Amino acid sequence: MRKILTFIAAILITGSLFAGGLVTNTNQSASWVRLPARNASIGIDAVYYNPAGLMKLENGFHVSLSNQSVFQSRKITNDYAGPGGTFGLNNHAFDGEVKALAFPDVYAVYKMDKLAFSVGFSPVGGGGSAKYEQGLPSFGMSPSDLVPSLAASQGATAYRMNAYFEGSSTFLGFQAGISYKINDMISIAAGLRYVTAENTYAGSLTGIEVQLPSGWTKATTIMTGIAASASGAAVSTSAIITANAAYGNLTLAQAQAATIINATQRAQLEGGLTSFGSPTTVTIAQADAVFKGAAAKYTATSTLLADQSADVAQNGTGFAPFLSINLSPSENLNIGIKYEMITKLDLKNKTTKDLLIGYTATGTPITMFPDGAMTRNDMPALLSIGVDYKLSSALKLSLGSNYFFDKSADYGHKVDADLNSATPTTHIDNKDIIASNGMTLQAGLEYNISEKLLVSGGYIWANKGVNSKYQSDLTYGLGTQTFGAGGAYKFSDKVMLNLGVGYTAYKKDTKTVDHIFSGTGANITSNETYEKNTFMVGVGLDFRF
Repeated sequence: MRKILTFIAAILITGSLFAGGLVTNTNQSASWVRLPARNASIGIDAVYYNPAGLMKLENGFHVSLSNQSVFQSRKITNDYAGPGGTFGLNNHAFDGEVKALAFPDVYAVYKMDKLAFSVGFSPVGGGGSAKYEQGLPSFGMSPSDLVPSLAASQGATAYRMNAYFEGSSTFLGFQAGISYKINDMISIAAGLRYVTAENTYAGSLTGIEVQLPSGWTKATTIMTGIAASASGAAVSTSAIITANAAYGNLTLAQAQAATIINATQRAQLEGGLTSFGSPTTVTIAQADAVFKGAAAKYTATSTLLADQSADVAQNGTGFAPFLSINLSPSENLNIGIKYEMITKLDLKNKTTKDLLIGYTATGTPITMFPDGAMTRNDMPALLSIGVDYKLSSALKLSLGSNYFFDKSADYGHKVDADLNSATPTTHIDNKDIIASNGMTLQAGLEYNISEKLLVSGGYIWANKGVNSKYQSDLTYGLGTQTFGAGGAYKFSDKVMLNLGVGYTAYKKDTKTVDHIFSGTGANITSNETYEKNTFMVGVGLDFRF
């Protein structure tokens, strides 16, 4: 059952919804949506992209207000067909939706001749809410195993269940910076970003049932029935041993021969041993242990298959200093360079309702979100470089790149290495799940049709970065191609409107998924494919006072 329930732990831990890094949003203005190559910006959104470039603004007070509405669809397919390919998932395609209707960015700058002070607010990670109406492949694998496991003994032919999850993730950045103009060619800047992180989860797993000849039956009822059968057999074997401890060393056949038990009792006990996967030649003491172990196992399984729900919030804060330099070697050329240091984040659980996911070997319950537990969830260091070049008085070329230091961060990634629900998941270092640090390449053009109206468009390529150890239906990283286009209109020298639309296409990826079939302990593999796409609309107003 660990495989059914672990989905909540990772689905929305600081995932980037957009064309940024694995956990970093870089779509931080409506101007970015219409021209997604802003690393050398000398507009108001340079507060985020190129703080040193703010020295190119006119003296005075500048404000930018913008919002993006972002819609992401996710599709995961899994061909799990159970043992022998005769049973498996009810559904092989699973769709999810992520929405961020409000994704605001606010920037303010006070610019003097050689000095500028700036503040900014932006969702630097997460920023959306997710719904999974059908669950995910990992929800259904263990329930689907109930069917082949119970086919012979109970006549099981199908399973069904209800799974629901809704969550949100919001990592808000509040930053302040100071920019200084050394000369007409060189400007520098430094600042600090304060990040508040919150993940919320509300989910439920209910109504796990199996279709028997008698009709749909709750899985808990079947498990408690099997547990009761094992307990009854254990009562018989324990009574034999209690009567004479030496009888515990006899097999059932020897006990019948010695008239300790009759043929009917032997047949019943041997039938029980066979149903629990034990040879019938074991001693009565060993049979007693088999029955007691089965009773405990199926009682625990019944508890795990019962209706459960979760209501959890995770919160934490962190800081990230940043440095910036802007170079203007000529009137037509501008270069922006920015380095953000790592944001170290530890998120603390505040648990109202928790999910039981298993038991340790000693019978201690294992829950998904222990109240007060901490999860590491860094945002990586980032190096960005941008180049703007005026090809003519009306046409500008923008180029850029972002490099995310994913390997040296800690995303709190965990894996169930032994696929055993009686053992806890284990932490895995970023260097073991990241094949190469994240990187994006950007290009765009901006053309002034008139003094008031301009149009623009651009493109971003981003690598996948992660290896197969990272990929799962819970959280996955894919290479992307992003396209953005739009324009801006100046109502006056002091007010400008920015409009843009963008689309991100993700390159699908496939991996082999291991799953332990509960009936035999055998590993059964399946192929799982991951897909996404994102659409966004941005609108913003820039003011100068």
